[in-house]
Amino acid sequence: MTIEAVRKLPRVEKLRLMETLWAELSRSDTEFKSPAWHGKELAETERRLADGKEQIVEWETAKKKLRKQFE
Repeated sequence: MTIEAVRKLPRVEKLRLMETLWAELSRSDTEFKSPAWHGKELAETERRLADGKEQIVEWETAKKKLRKQFE
């Protein structure tokens, strides 16, 4: 698939493609080291959660909300 073909896709199809790519990339985690800033961001999110400034949302709920936002 070319970049131009991706650009022509509707937004919902682009999101599905992105999810598929992410699933494929995340399978082989031994080939990829997370950058140091990921750990810092996770720690910051945990701090906000402990302070009551962050709320947990189920992944399926979040995906539905994002899809609806971009339809």
